[in-house]
Amino acid sequence: MTDPALLDSTLLLRIAEALERLSPPPPKKPDFDAAQAFVWRAETQTLAPIKKVSRVELSLLRGVDLAREQLLGNTERFARGLPANNVLLWGARGMGKSSLVKAVHAEVDARFSGAAGYHGLKLIEIHREDIESLPALMGLLREDERRFIVFCDDLSFDSGDASYKSLKAALEGGVEGRPDNVLFYATSNRRHLLPRDMVENERSTAINPGEATEEKVSLSDRFGLWLGFHKCNQDDYLDMVNGYVARYGLDAPPETIRAEALEWAITRASRSGRAAFQYIQDLAGRLGRTLD
Repeated sequence: MTDPALLDSTLLLRIAEALERLSPPPPKKPDFDAAQAFVWRAETQTLAPIKKVSRVELSLLRGVDLAREQLLGNTERFARGLPANNVLLWGARGMGKSSLVKAVHAEVDARFSGAAGYHGLKLIEIHREDIESLPALMGLLREDERRFIVFCDDLSFDSGDASYKSLKAALEGGVEGRPDNVLFYATSNRRHLLPRDMVENERSTAINPGEATEEKVSLSDRFGLWLGFHKCNQDDYLDMVNGYVARYGLDAPPETIRAEALEWAITRASRSGRAAFQYIQDLAGRLGRTLD
């Protein structure tokens, strides 16, 4: 006769093996030598390398001199292993917030490349809808010798969205807190990241309105450095245009460029770095030139 205890142990072993086959494999250790920038894929808990980052040279970002110097200084200190702050770049659309983050990363990494004790500065983009997975990403980066800028473009939260609490905990709260080798940079059109009606709704329904509002606003306080971007004037806009013209060697009469660039801004009701570059793309196309 078959021993019942043996049958039970065999059955338990088969169940354990089946569960092991169904469970997802542990995430692979990222190959950080594969690229300078990565995109976080929350659904697979992996980092996808970006072979060619879409960015412009730091010298071409005009009209944001103070923000450029502050972000550059903060990033340099971080790359050197010195204390540095999380950064919120907020303000007008198209004024180069995300372009500045990518340009500063490239500039600092190039400056320190090859220096003694420098292991590399990597840029990792996390999408707004994946913010709840930020603690998992932080855990993946925590033990690496390199330094990382985790970047979220166009970060904001809508009414009823509670994922901002995950961001608060990952940046400065929680038991582990933010790893020493990670900084968080975010761009947003909102200074406090949350819509006004969301804050006012919390104030009107809370037992203690002041404390409810404070919790919402305190999200921005997790960013030690706030950099404001405002709409540029006509001179700054034309300076941006002329900077691109000189960089790409576009041969057209200066008076024509000025007139066309101003008309371009008027038709879009916007003077910004984005509008300037869009005009340059149009001009280069009409001249039969590529923007390398």
